[in-house]
Amino acid sequence: MFRRTLLATLSGSLLLTPPVEAQASTKMLSSLGKTEGQLSIVAWAGYIERGQSDKAYDWVTAFEKNTGCKVSVKVAGSSDEMVSLMNQGGYDLVTASGDASLRLVAGGKVQAINTKLIPSYSKVNPKLQSAAWNTVGGVHYGVPYQWGPNVLMYSTKVFKTAPTSWGVLFKAQNLPDGKSNKGRIQAYYGPIYIADAALYLMKTQPALGIKNPYELNEAQYKAATDLLRAQRPLVQRYWNDANAQVQDFTNEGTAASPSWPFQVNTLQANKQAVASTIPAEGATGWADTTMLHAAAKHPNCAYRWMEWSLTPRVQGDVAAWFGSLPAVPAGCSASTLLGKEGCTTNGYASFDKIYFWRTPVTKCATQTACVPYTRWVSDYIAIQGGR
Repeated sequence: MFRRTLLATLSGSLLLTPPVEAQASTKMLSSLGKTEGQLSIVAWAGYIERGQSDKAYDWVTAFEKNTGCKVSVKVAGSSDEMVSLMNQGGYDLVTASGDASLRLVAGGKVQAINTKLIPSYSKVNPKLQSAAWNTVGGVHYGVPYQWGPNVLMYSTKVFKTAPTSWGVLFKAQNLPDGKSNKGRIQAYYGPIYIADAALYLMKTQPALGIKNPYELNEAQYKAATDLLRAQRPLVQRYWNDANAQVQDFTNEGTAASPSWPFQVNTLQANKQAVASTIPAEGATGWADTTMLHAAAKHPNCAYRWMEWSLTPRVQGDVAAWFGSLPAVPAGCSASTLLGKEGCTTNGYASFDKIYFWRTPVTKCATQTACVPYTRWVSDYIAIQGGR
């Protein structure tokens, strides 16, 4: 089932091979008009909450009341699924991570954003305003939303102290409870997970010469994929559903896995014995951008949502629920749900240590030529199939 799903996603995805600038359109809305009454958003789980999970976490109801724009949400489990859904059309906005955003720009599926129509854009962290994953040729293709690291989540029943290396996932070994890690660890199902293996090798095998986990020559790429093939017999599940992973850590005896703070927060709120850490090798991570479909049917509602999403309180509330970090620094102190220490707890100081998701391309900065994302996708399908 997984293989069929990912192959279908691949066939419908925009795989970035030409220079982004070659297809990117700079057309943008010049002024706002009357709202259309509706807005459809493709988003990660937990990103667009209206109080259904917890009444305290609701940043949709007030927006609908203030604008008359009724919000509908399609939850996506991966960046490739987001690209596929945006290819199909029918959605206005997507909260795209860096391994999807440039594919959407290159394929002409998202439109440039007129930041003059979004007054709060100036409040965004300057490091995110013109980031490589949302800005092309000085043109902005979206509004930064949230960011954070991919953490190592672990069972505190198995690990009495936090594991110090991602090696507990990549190499066969006995865990601190004396039992093998075989069948007790998980891996992320998206092809971008190859970068996690590359980061581990970058720090533990410096002779490979890896300078950026998203920019790999043939030899470096082979080392990363070989590591993932060796990991395959250890993997209980390649997870792509955050809520399913919560169930696995609750009921299936999972010991450790790459994860998001959202799952950690959810499990801890349910009194489960889990914790998370960023190991010594560092971490990959995500900086998500709210992007507007090139053929959006409700652009006026969409622009008003993008402005609303940058409200400091909304930024802080999202961060409190998801375990992420606000793209607007003022969000760190504007939410009672996040609290005064929330940004510190969620890792705000780790920004410069995170290797944010990016779409791998042939033309890269650190190598003469790099292995493109098309290869990452096909090879990772093969790895998960045992080949």
